[in-house]
Amino acid sequence: MLTINVAVLLAVIVVLRLRRRTQARSRLDEKFTVVIVLALGVLIAPTDLGQGILRVLTQLVQGISQSG
Repeated sequence: MLTINVAVLLAVIVVLRLRRRTQARSRLDEKFTVVIVLALGVLIAPTDLGQGILRVLTQLVQGISQSG
């Protein structure tokens, strides 16, 4: 039986949607892309990958705030 990871499927959809030209997108199309990206973020956040991204971003923000 074939199983599909929803996060991987959403990531592929996001990449395909973002490859389109900006002029060809309607407002509704852009809003739909934002909703898909938010759903992808919610799915990735509790995983090890999501936690790693959070750690990297936290260190980046702390480095920027300390240098300023």
